[in-house]
Amino acid sequence: MFTGDRSGDWLYRALHRAGFANQPTSMTCDDGLRLEGLLITAAVRCAPPANKPTPAERNACSQWLEAELGLLPDLRVIVTLGGFAYHQTLRVLGARSIRVPTPRPRFGHGSELSLTQRLTVLCSYHPSQQNTFTGKLTEGMFDQVWDRARELAGRQRE
Repeated sequence: MFTGDRSGDWLYRALHRAGFANQPTSMTCDDGLRLEGLLITAAVRCAPPANKPTPAERNACSQWLEAELGLLPDLRVIVTLGGFAYHQTLRVLGARSIRVPTPRPRFGHGSELSLTQRLTVLCSYHPSQQNTFTGKLTEGMFDQVWDRARELAGRQRE
């Protein structure tokens, strides 16, 4: 996911700087990228028209996100890239019997939501061209999120 596109350029550079990736780029599935202590997934598995997933697409894909989260018993931090991912993550976690506050806290870049003693949801703007070309998301802002994720996960920079 994100391999070979501009959002991925931003993401993999930031993950490399934060110590989660062995290299700052990913252009193909066999380019040698290795992630450490990190899984990249998506709330919706397709690229919907105008990049706006419908509720039907969201609901159809939620089973995959729920299954992946179920495979991660030691999950400590979820970084959501964008408001859609944030809201879908909270829906799926709520369905997994994790108490999510109501009303749900608003999405905001750098916001944190501690759901259990171990699990925190950390928010970032999506590294889309719309956000990066306009300066809504800067590399410094993105680095702060990944540094905080590393801190919350209890991972030391190597």
